[in-house]
Amino acid sequence: MKQSDKQKALLVLQDGTVYSGTAIGKTGTATGEICFNTGMTGYQEIFTDPSYYGQMMLMTNVHIGNYGVHDAEIESESLKIAGLICKSFSEHYSRKAGSSSLNDYLVKEGCVGIADIDTRALVRHIRDKGAMNAIVSSEDLDISSLLAKVAKVPSMAGLELSSVVSTRTAYTLGNPEAAYRVSVVDYGVKKNILRCLVERGCYVKVFPHSASFAELKSFEPHGYFLSNGPGDPAAMNYAFETIKAILNSGKPVFGICLGHQLLAESLGIRTYKMHNGHRGINHPVQNTINGKCEVTSQNHGFAVNSEDVKAHSDLEITHINLNDGTLEGMRMKSKKVFSVQYHPEASPGPHDSRYLFDEFVENMRSSKLEKKQVIAS
Repeated sequence: MKQSDKQKALLVLQDGTVYSGTAIGKTGTATGEICFNTGMTGYQEIFTDPSYYGQMMLMTNVHIGNYGVHDAEIESESLKIAGLICKSFSEHYSRKAGSSSLNDYLVKEGCVGIADIDTRALVRHIRDKGAMNAIVSSEDLDISSLLAKVAKVPSMAGLELSSVVSTRTAYTLGNPEAAYRVSVVDYGVKKNILRCLVERGCYVKVFPHSASFAELKSFEPHGYFLSNGPGDPAAMNYAFETIKAILNSGKPVFGICLGHQLLAESLGIRTYKMHNGHRGINHPVQNTINGKCEVTSQNHGFAVNSEDVKAHSDLEITHINLNDGTLEGMRMKSKKVFSVQYHPEASPGPHDSRYLFDEFVENMRSSKLEKKQVIAS
């Protein structure tokens, strides 16, 4: 298809910046906070990550769609991004294992997108100006109309979104006879997180975001897991009391991303909206306990206040981001409770941090042993 034959689309930012390109995916209009991911592969996993719900995804890698989509490479049951923005979009794919083209997948999932724009210039603009709302349309090409529409889009700050992406009913995964049982609070959990737990001998029950502590406890778990998810943690007051009850149970706890932030808020630690956030699969993080560096997969627009953690008598920082010094992990001194801001399940991404799942399992093993010793004595 010649460039002149392609359907036109417009991208308009909240600050009035306009980009003209060609339409991809479904014909229509999409809005949300624009963010960029620096990963060079794994676009399908990114697009189906519930943590991206409500966001316009700008891919910095030039070529998108060249290997199509594969049924097994999803992190949730549907596409979660609000819209797609890229440079070179391929409607054809060469991977034999592919099940369809990315464009057919976007159309099927109802996702609007735009291609053939200068993504390098756009990323530089967002880096300077910070995260903001944006609109993409292939049906309304009137700039003033699009500016009026994007002005009505709510800020991500203050939005509670876990209720949109969380499971409606509880379900189980793994072997019921497994050594460890884990109650997972689904704020927007990724499939590979659950897979990492099951692979380590855990029988997991995934509960809706609003599950009470009594419901979580009824599974008789050896540990609790607080999942990733979208939105502003400070807007999720309903989660705080449940997490406090979980902490009072004395059982091991592991939190990832939004779960990490909610754990912090439950302990009186503030969270804040970042200028741009961290999204990619090559972020360097240092483990401050052993001094080692990990290359990590990240996806978050909010972060935990490191000064608050330093001032807390029962918390210590375990991981820091080597790019900007932000807090990437913490643990309680008095309990087997820890959390990280990044994604150790790494789908997509490197596997440097999967040891954290092993540490969680070890915490459950030692906790079970300690309980047996108390009973025996």
